[in-house]
Amino acid sequence: MADQWSSSPDVHLGWSPGEGRTGLADAIRTAIRDGRWRPGAPVPSTRALAHDLGIARGTVTRVYTDLAAEGYLLISQGAPTRVATAVARPQPPPRRPPGTPESRWTLRPGRPDLSTFPRDAWSSATRRVLQRAPADLFGYSEPYGTLALREALARYLGRSRGVLADPGRILICAGFTHAISVLSHALLDLGSRELAFEDPSMWMFRDIVAAAGQLVVGVPVDDDGLQVSKVDSPAVMVTPAHHYPLGVTMAPSRRTALVKSGTMIIEDDYDGEFRFDRQQVGALQALAPERVVYAGTASKTLAPALRLSWLVLPQSLIDPVFAAFSASGARPSAVDQLILAELLESGAYDQHVRRCRTEYRRRRDQVVAALPDHLAVQGISAGLQLVVRLPCEDEVLAEARRRSLDLETLGPHWIDQGEREGGIIVGYGAPAKHAFSGTLATLVEVLAAVT
Repeated sequence: MADQWSSSPDVHLGWSPGEGRTGLADAIRTAIRDGRWRPGAPVPSTRALAHDLGIARGTVTRVYTDLAAEGYLLISQGAPTRVATAVARPQPPPRRPPGTPESRWTLRPGRPDLSTFPRDAWSSATRRVLQRAPADLFGYSEPYGTLALREALARYLGRSRGVLADPGRILICAGFTHAISVLSHALLDLGSRELAFEDPSMWMFRDIVAAAGQLVVGVPVDDDGLQVSKVDSPAVMVTPAHHYPLGVTMAPSRRTALVKSGTMIIEDDYDGEFRFDRQQVGALQALAPERVVYAGTASKTLAPALRLSWLVLPQSLIDPVFAAFSASGARPSAVDQLILAELLESGAYDQHVRRCRTEYRRRRDQVVAALPDHLAVQGISAGLQLVVRLPCEDEVLAEARRRSLDLETLGPHWIDQGEREGGIIVGYGAPAKHAFSGTLATLVEVLAAVT
């Protein structure tokens, strides 16, 4: 008996019967990691693979089930089993080798300076909320978010981001990852099994979507944002105001084309408040509120630990998304929701955002000024991070670890690893104020050592 199986010339499993079920699982994992079993591609049926390998079909079924639980395969009733897209990318490098101390410096992207959290304003709002709160506030909260926060968000998003938001269409979630998971399950329940992402895009969100059973598909991004003409999926997740991680803004013509495409759009407006050198870019949702799910979060403006995010839903998605939310079991704190509503209504939230915008603009300017002129820098018009193009990601990470600097590269964010371009994402929002100068100096030393 041959000890290799192939369904096509470029798909092979190196396995022999003596290796048993564990060996077969290892062989399939290797084929997926190596890219021989392509992301999103259907795999052989359990019957066909069992026949070709000369083993029991039940053995193959158990292997497939185990690999699906590990995230390598996607199994859907009535559809072919496929390779999960998320596992095709290299796993993000660990923040530091196991057993070593926490890095002294950090430039992790997408993170605010936690020392800027408005403690005084939050404390004052907490006292006002608790002084007038009815006793039932401490019971089971309103299922889809407190009315006070949904009303406050509708007003705030309308005036600051141009979002057309009715409180009845707003769902408050327990963090942005929870919101994405809820949306993925709701779309799946509606029969939508494929979700497109910008390529590159945040790898973590793709993993969440894949874990929900969606097939993840990549669509290239250029200087004008998502290449809309290449979208061929029932739903797509985009960052039009400030693409993550490259920092480009979706061109007006692309925005118009996307909302006219008929695709359901998830708009991740993760840092829409932080735009520095240009006029604010309005939310895509205002162009087509029945085709766009607007997703926002307090993680960048306040703190990730609050676990507060929100979805503004098209009418057609309210019932399925609310049902998926109920099934998820997660609920954000009602007290924290009312405190955020108080900050929004009192103007304290706007004041805090303005202070942070000024601080992050100052940091952005210092980073750009400190970087060597020969390095290409992009994504500097907004947000909490910028990109430095570098071909030598591994060398930069190694040097950064030697100097106790926590960095992230572009590598894990690419879906099509064949098209990947190297670079680092410099999260200048992350360091505390007192540590920013030392962190920036360390970054400059790292780049000087490897470029």
